Amino acid sequence: MKLSLQHVLLSTFLVTLTGCSFTGGNFIPVADDKNAATSVTNNGNVKYAATLRVNSYTDQRQVPNPRYIGRNSAGVAGLNGREMFLERDVTDVATAAIKQRFDAGNFQVLEGEETSKALFEVSGVIRELSLNVDNRDEISITIETTLTDAVSGKVVWSGLVTEKNNRFAGVSGNDKEDVAAYLKKGLRIVNDKTVAAISTALMASRPELFALTPGTKPIAGVGVLIAPPASPLAAQAAAQVSNPATGLLSVQTNPSRAKVYLDGVYFGLTPLRSEIEPGVHDVVVKHQGYKTATEKVSVRKGDNTELELSLDQ
Repeated sequence: MKLSLQHVLLSTFLVTLTGCSFTGGNFIPVADDKNAATSVTNNGNVKYAATLRVNSYTDQRQVPNPRYIGRNSAGVAGLNGREMFLERDVTDVATAAIKQRFDAGNFQVLEGEETSKALFEVSGVIRELSLNVDNRDEISITIETTLTDAVSGKVVWSGLVTEKNNRFAGVSGNDKEDVAAYLKKGLRIVNDKTVAAISTALMASRPELFALTPGTKPIAGVGVLIAPPASPLAAQAAAQVSNPATGLLSVQTNPSRAKVYLDGVYFGLTPLRSEIEPGVHDVVVKHQGYKTATEKVSVRKGDNTELELSLDQ
């Protein structure tokens, strides 16, 4: 029986617990939102001429179980254990999710025997994927994706996307459906940025595959490792693309889990990563048992500003 991509996602994005059987009350089915906005230009039902085959992503996390996603220390309604797992391996979930986002971005994702006709091949490595429920719900996702020419094997684009986010535990009730939706949202953010970056790179170097005016632009949160050279036409168009309106501020402390205040407003616990308005900002970091640290940082449009602090006792 041939399953649709949406059917696969419906059955794979599930969260359960150690010691629980996979029955209706013990796992969380979460279908990917087919109507969710994507950062890649969408031309209705018309697919681009860029065809892809997507290989299974590799899980390089140092975890004993390929389905493990994190701790349940504070308690989640409907879950009784102290560890949380996906019903299927993380590789299955991540691969199905990136396929869906490419499909939503109007790429032709080929399956089965059709994969031999693909122009490009996508592969990836899951370096981190976790959701820990404690005083705060903390998501940490780092995925590296590589796009190669399917004929020559040459790397066309390679990039690393990281999404770290946290929220007050229980903000939406913290039941199992809400926790699963929060994890799904984090994974979708990573995949949307990945697809947007690859789309931008290919539009610049292979505009004939898209029937669009080529151009390049930075994608916030994407660290590009390898990218193709832009065509002369793309280089002209790139000069017309405005910079992003915000900058990215990353704050890390030793020890971690310090409170970060930006211009007097509490932003969260370290490690913290947030898009903010460009300009000079006052950063105050507090941690119980340590001296308060104060710094001024200058955040620029489209740039990543990193602040590392070792707190004194």
